[in-house]
Amino acid sequence: MKAINIQITGMSCDHCAQNAEDALNALDGVSASVSFAKGMATVETQDHIDTSQLLKAIEAKGYGATLVNSDDDMTTSDSSNGMHVAIVGTGSGAFAAALKAVEQGATVSIIEGADIIGGTCVNVGCVPSKIFIRGAHIAHLQGHHNFNGLPLNTPNIDRRAMVDQQQEWVEKLRYAKYENILKSNPSINLLRGMARFKDASTLVVRKSDDNETEIHADRILLAVGAHAAIPDIEGLKDTPYWTSTEALITESVPEHLIVLGASVVALELAQAFRHLGAEVTILARSTLLSKEDSDIGQGLVQVFEDEGIKIMLSTLADSVTHDGQVFSLKTNHGKVKGDQLLIATGRMPNTAALDLDKAGVKTDMRGSIIIDDHLRSSTENIYAAGDCTNQPQYVYVAAAAGTRAAINMMGGDATLDLSVMPAVVFTNPQVGTVGLTELQAKNQGLDVDSRKLDVENVPRALANMDTRGFIKLVAEKESGRIVGCQVLANEAGEIIQTAALAISNRMTIQELANQLFPYLTMVEGLKLTAQTFSKDVKQLSCCAG
Repeated sequence: MKAINIQITGMSCDHCAQNAEDALNALDGVSASVSFAKGMATVETQDHIDTSQLLKAIEAKGYGATLVNSDDDMTTSDSSNGMHVAIVGTGSGAFAAALKAVEQGATVSIIEGADIIGGTCVNVGCVPSKIFIRGAHIAHLQGHHNFNGLPLNTPNIDRRAMVDQQQEWVEKLRYAKYENILKSNPSINLLRGMARFKDASTLVVRKSDDNETEIHADRILLAVGAHAAIPDIEGLKDTPYWTSTEALITESVPEHLIVLGASVVALELAQAFRHLGAEVTILARSTLLSKEDSDIGQGLVQVFEDEGIKIMLSTLADSVTHDGQVFSLKTNHGKVKGDQLLIATGRMPNTAALDLDKAGVKTDMRGSIIIDDHLRSSTENIYAAGDCTNQPQYVYVAAAAGTRAAINMMGGDATLDLSVMPAVVFTNPQVGTVGLTELQAKNQGLDVDSRKLDVENVPRALANMDTRGFIKLVAEKESGRIVGCQVLANEAGEIIQTAALAISNRMTIQELANQLFPYLTMVEGLKLTAQTFSKDVKQLSCCAG
């Protein structure tokens, strides 16, 4: 006789454990007991029993099965093609990779150290923030619109009710897009615990009870995400500051919110809290959205100031104190006081605890894993995707990277081209960008020209009675090929994808100008901007071709 332990995933109750136990005991020469609490089967078998039979019996009941040998090492069932892929993380990149790897015949061990799965986007990022921003915008519109006959109203904000609804949707989406996928894919085995490398092919997983398990894998994908970067400012760590995580679930609206930061998260949340009635001050190290075309930042300054947000450009905080009620920031432009402080100064990769040096995986100065266009790290069998890498921190980039990484781990040859990557900032008006700015194009040696069309020339903006912003196109002078687009306008997030398709398909300004665009849409502004390269659109009649 020999004793075998099998880790079982996907069980949700004692009845599940009984099902797995019955499946094992139905095999000749097997005596088994299954613990739901431990997620483990203890099996005694005759020596001639093939362990793969045990794993298949459990998998046939819809659960994941991983063999734990006498050394407490894990070897996953090779009931498909023998390829075992280990994935650290359970966000969008991780799940995209897991599904693609399983589709191609692999068995996947997916490892999560947090209490919940799903990563940043669904839990504390894209999903809750966009729900919050939308609710705040609706509150703002009630008291700020230009339509006659519709009385203005300042709503009474029930922040707790907003958060409750927001988190209900978070839970629904997490279940639909992550938890339910695990239940329906027995070839994806979820392991709980913090992972670190023992060597390039072995991960050590420390569970909540401090027991450790070793996992050997043919390929490993790191998709561990990132966390809020906290600047080294005197006194800051001793104060109850917010990151975006706390800001999104706060059940009250501060009287005066100080926002440290001037990039995407900082600006989206600053405006949302202003729309709920808070006084807001933004402290920007340089300008707003400093990595974008300068017209974008200048336009947002005007928008925010018109809404009553105070903007302090080129401002650095030297120290922070909190007296129990008020934050006080000493800056190079004087003291700034408020009852709440939001730190939104970027995000740092969650790579410090992985012991990457033991696997030979190289990182940059920030700790981001350096990968190539095939998502390969410096170690041949180790790949990475998402916010823990040196790629742009967008959820759709992470998902695309995860899918391509899985293809390559399974022997394919997929690349991720980020040269035409649309990006959106969900302020109001929105910011949409894709391709090169005029300055970037010139720095690359391109001879380019650009045109900027104020949104007041777009008929739909006039009908909306909201003419804030502009659309800008950048094109090569000689060929007319479009190489970049920057938009500050309502629905910029919808507009920018059309520009991305134009750039991806190497369209010229004239070809875009000749396209048919439906009248009274914001995206028609792209056509009008293209027309400005050869004519004065102010002299055109409505929907002139």
